Amino acid sequence: MIPQETIVALATPSGAGAIAIIRLSGAAAISIAAEVFQSVSGKDITKQKTHTLHLGHIMDPSTSSGQAGKIYDQVLLSIFKGPNSYTGENVVEISCHGSTFIQQQIIQLLLRKGSKMAQPGEFTLRAFLNGKLDLSQAEAVADLIASDNEASHQIAMQQMRGGFSNEIAKLREELLNFASLIELELDFAEEDVEFADRTQFHELLERIEFVLKRLIDSFAVGNVIKNGIPVAIVGEPNVGKSTLLNALLNEERAIVSDIAGTTRDTIEDELIIEGMSFRFIDTAGIRETKDVVESIGIQKTFEKIEQAQVVLLLVDSSQLSVDSLPKVKIEIEKIRNKFPIKPLVIVLNKVDTLSAEKANDYITQLTDAQQKTENRKLITISAKQKTGIEELKNTLLSFVNTGALRNNETIVTNTRHYDSLLKALEEIQKVKWGLDSGISSDLMAIDIRQALFHFGEITGQVSNDELLGNIFANFCIGK
Repeated sequence: MIPQETIVALATPSGAGAIAIIRLSGAAAISIAAEVFQSVSGKDITKQKTHTLHLGHIMDPSTSSGQAGKIYDQVLLSIFKGPNSYTGENVVEISCHGSTFIQQQIIQLLLRKGSKMAQPGEFTLRAFLNGKLDLSQAEAVADLIASDNEASHQIAMQQMRGGFSNEIAKLREELLNFASLIELELDFAEEDVEFADRTQFHELLERIEFVLKRLIDSFAVGNVIKNGIPVAIVGEPNVGKSTLLNALLNEERAIVSDIAGTTRDTIEDELIIEGMSFRFIDTAGIRETKDVVESIGIQKTFEKIEQAQVVLLLVDSSQLSVDSLPKVKIEIEKIRNKFPIKPLVIVLNKVDTLSAEKANDYITQLTDAQQKTENRKLITISAKQKTGIEELKNTLLSFVNTGALRNNETIVTNTRHYDSLLKALEEIQKVKWGLDSGISSDLMAIDIRQALFHFGEITGQVSNDELLGNIFANFCIGK
């Protein structure tokens, strides 16, 4: 059911600023605004055209007899008449000065005049209910607000423009056409006729299966783009992990000291590399210790390696020798065996302290131990001198499959969409198996209906109050 109340909320972040925007939406939005707005030119805003701006004052007319109304602020008022507005309803936006006192006074005045406070995401919910956005586009609004790098912004914009919705809608429409023919066959079951061309239907199912698998696979990329790629910096104490983190971030984020065991807890910070977000985790040094606090830090280090998608194993080249090299090789093998698929980069630090001959010898031996593949690389750097840092950044970027992003392909970032796609794929594979096995049309129709149901879940053609409540509860108030 479409809500009838007129809602109001602050559309800009709370707190003082230069300008604040207060938004009204609903059938009575313009008439409520007219009660408190006085145009400098004497215009009646209820008679003005849509998409117009008006300068005037917000004032409370409900004062004692004989007294002039109390003026709160000089504002700019925007009018958007439904259905040509964001929500599809009448919308008024009041741009006032950013004093928190002024904001609250105007909102309280509008509440007294008959509006009610908007719930989180209620403006966008109304846009969905009024057909201005489908559900996946509405969810993209929240993703766009939360985007903090170029890649996540690009994906959210594509989804909000309907790229993902259009792809799903096209598949659903084609499947629905065949579903109608299959259902029609059920009405003529006694005549034993086939209205749906089985060969064409099989080709459609193959195509739908291919697209669904591509979208499902894209979630692996979409998830890291949306949430950032966790990178664990590990190694023995005092090899330069904190110095490396500071060099990557180009700021003194972590404490640097010659005393082993300085980092006793994990330190996290974020870096954007060519539009991709990487979350670097500077962990406590791994070594045998009797210090209880440091032991807890080392335990957390192994937990962070488990959570990370890329591991940087930092080695102090100035401390390498014939005796210590086997120990480093064992450490490499230990991580490689425990996480065979996880990208592992050996970072040979402090190479500026070595002769060229020694450096080349260590590189050769450690490269052999690493068994270099696409997911395993060795890089030489000097974190203190900040040499090799750009090469390290490029290496990290190479582990992310950005091809789909560059080609502007649809990338799934939403867990709810991912779940619905998996269920839709399962049903399509059942339909495909049934078609190949020659099962009856009535049984095949059940699986087709289920596949259509899961497609509809994504775009909101199938929804319920609980689902909508869960989605829009995560929105900010005023959007």
